[in-house]
Amino acid sequence: MITAEMVKELRARTGAGMMDCKKALGETNGDMEKAIDFLREKGLAAAAKKASRVASEGLVEAYIHGGGRIGVLLEVNCETDFVAKTDGFKGLVRDIAMQIAAANPGYVSRQEVPEEILNHEREILKAQALNEGKPAHIVDKMIDGRIEKYYKENCLLEQPFIKDPDKTITQLITESVAKIGENISVRRFTRYQLGEGIEKKANDFAAEVMAAVKK
Repeated sequence: MITAEMVKELRARTGAGMMDCKKALGETNGDMEKAIDFLREKGLAAAAKKASRVASEGLVEAYIHGGGRIGVLLEVNCETDFVAKTDGFKGLVRDIAMQIAAANPGYVSRQEVPEEILNHEREILKAQALNEGKPAHIVDKMIDGRIEKYYKENCLLEQPFIKDPDKTITQLITESVAKIGENISVRRFTRYQLGEGIEKKANDFAAEVMAAVKK
């Protein structure tokens, strides 16, 4: 099923019209990446055209939170050194680094999630659905929906932006692409948390990061 949220995301990522986005999603059975390719092939994706350009400049941002309790190293690329030095680009990179600190994504995009991880999630979700007494014929659809939820929780580009939950990180980047006029891409990141893996009292680090943002 093609939802209004899917159409909104595709429109934000490509700059194409609403009806064109809806048609593209329909033609590709709701596959977002294939829909982007569809729009590009039709010459309808303004922002997507920039995404095909090489982005080899940019910044490596180091963000430290809570007196050294959480650290993030992040590489975001753009096309020119000039843009990399602008306040707008630096602010975007900083916001993404704070997002990683707060929301703790495991991957940049859904394409990075290993197939064995997805298969494991599907097995768990199937068992949960059957244990809930759901009819077998709708379990697969439920699993697809829950896998989408997994992507939104664990993939940076699909997470709601901590400063504005009405937009995703992909939409945040797309807005910056439109303003700056260059391709921008998140290449990689590493997140460190003090004492990670050591049993201790849990802290709401996301809330702490948000509190710091609001100051």
